[in-house]
Amino acid sequence: MKSRASTVAAYLKELPAEQRAVISAVRKTVVANLPKGYGESMSWGMIAYEIPLSRFPGTHNGLPLLYAALAAQKNNYALYMTWAYTEPKLMARLREHFKRAGKKLDMGKACLRFKKLEDLPLDTIGEVIAAMPVEKYLERYESSRNKRKS
Repeated sequence: MKSRASTVAAYLKELPAEQRAVISAVRKTVVANLPKGYGESMSWGMIAYEIPLSRFPGTHNGLPLLYAALAAQKNNYALYMTWAYTEPKLMARLREHFKRAGKKLDMGKACLRFKKLEDLPLDTIGEVIAAMPVEKYLERYESSRNKRKS
């Protein structure tokens, strides 16, 4: 279910009420914990949290550097944390918090999938979102780009 909405408000409006409630709750947690310097927009057909091009124009694809994204999909919801898997301690904490909360962690490399709001320990999601300041993310990004060039 890739959206063509151009604003977050339009995206939320097009969702059925149940999905809107779930996405809105997770979005509230993300926004409350988002480090300064990231912006919220619609990109890739979902709510995206990115470093604006005005802050960092040197991306590999000419688009804002994606930090996280949130979407209602056909069979589940998805919270993309494009950098989290590069942080082993953070991933271990994420797994431990899910286990301690009695919740199943359904995560690919960067995509955390969930079927209902109760599947997420929102306090932990907030910690993960808060864990990467813009400067640190840019350092990691540029370092990975330099490694690829070598």
